[in-house]
Amino acid sequence: MAYTLTIWGVRGSVPTPGPRTTRYGGNTSCVCVHREGANGRQEVILDAGTGVRVLGAELVNRGNGSLQLDLLLSHTHWDHIQGIPFFSPLFSEGNQVRVWGAKQGDTDLSVILRQQMNPVVFPVPLDEIAADLRVAHVEPGRFEIDGFQVDAMRLRHPGNTLGYRLTPVDGGASVAFVPDNELGPGGVYGEPEDWREQFVRFLQGVDVLVHDAMFRAEDLEQFSGWGHSSPSEAIAVAAEAGVKRLVLFHHRPEHDDDVMDRLLEDAQREAHDLGVEVAAAVEGMHISL
Repeated sequence: MAYTLTIWGVRGSVPTPGPRTTRYGGNTSCVCVHREGANGRQEVILDAGTGVRVLGAELVNRGNGSLQLDLLLSHTHWDHIQGIPFFSPLFSEGNQVRVWGAKQGDTDLSVILRQQMNPVVFPVPLDEIAADLRVAHVEPGRFEIDGFQVDAMRLRHPGNTLGYRLTPVDGGASVAFVPDNELGPGGVYGEPEDWREQFVRFLQGVDVLVHDAMFRAEDLEQFSGWGHSSPSEAIAVAAEAGVKRLVLFHHRPEHDDDVMDRLLEDAQREAHDLGVEVAAAVEGMHISL
């Protein structure tokens, strides 16, 4: 079954609006997978940074009746959830939003979402939204949502962070979403010794991989243990796993459009001989699968 992946937010850490980021975009992490299924249009949202606000407005403006949405959160760092209070579908009766994600330590995901809309920081408490909101905890492994089989894997990033691989239940191309992940040796995240081998198996043969490429190779030593990768590291793991197309993601706030142009040019040159097609995430980008 064919479907489309659309990029709504590309940045890591903090939104970067302004004239120097107009071509690649300044919203934080948000990607949406949608397809036309037997029960109508199916939407699976990956992360809810500020890009989800624009996506929410688009979904509401489409006006095709009540919305049934699945939102998969990689983790609850601010740049991956800060758009939730401004997500328009939450404020309309008849909509159903199912949020999937991991606990953080002993703290339930629902508690974290409720805290970020506490009246001391946001005027509308989460418990007062009009939509039907349901929260489900995710552990590494496999589960199913409407239209898609989802595989989840723990990533190398501070906090309990998950990567997701989506495959249509009735067959078709797969996409993997890995927004925050340190492929290098830095950091201690409690992963098993064979984590790299497990990760390659997790990605094996995926058609599109959206992967963290926040830091330049020359900056990795300085930011060791921050939980992020370089374009070169993302290319290497994509080639190892037989990935067909790599989309560099989680752009550093300090990297304006000109820097991103140079990083992409270097990455494409490096990936050419490895047989990996490389693009950099751009807000509004559509990828058909």
